[in-house]
Amino acid sequence: MTVNTEEERIATAIYTVNRHAKTAIDKKPLYQLKKLAIEKMLEENKAQKIGLHFVRNPRNSQQQSSVLIQCADYYFHMIPVKEDFKQLPHLGHLDETYRNPIRKMNLRMAKQVLADFIGPQSTVMKPPNQSTVYTQKFARPSNRKKQTMKSYLDL
Repeated sequence: MTVNTEEERIATAIYTVNRHAKTAIDKKPLYQLKKLAIEKMLEENKAQKIGLHFVRNPRNSQQQSSVLIQCADYYFHMIPVKEDFKQLPHLGHLDETYRNPIRKMNLRMAKQVLADFIGPQSTVMKPPNQSTVYTQKFARPSNRKKQTMKSYLDL
């Protein structure tokens, strides 16, 4: 991985987290981490909002837009706020031929880079509680007592 500047390293970490979030079972913490990192980059003028794009697969068959954000040499989409519709130009449909540069970074390292960059707000990435629905639903009961049949002779 040849990342030159801090902005490129953070952008690569956002790209890695975003790529893993698309296929993750629990997407919410990863997308939350991406959102917090991009918001902080926007505050520090390390990223900029370019414009609005139409969403490729809108919900409920209604037209929706997303904000195109440039971080280093990467482009990301986020949910727009009300001011974005007033301030940013609408770029129309997404260019399907453009792809972000592919750089490899371990997901654990990407999470750590973003958590260090965000600071104390990074409590989003706490490890999940072990008593999740999955473990409760599929775990075998370990302390189940064997039931023995009693007869009238045992009395």
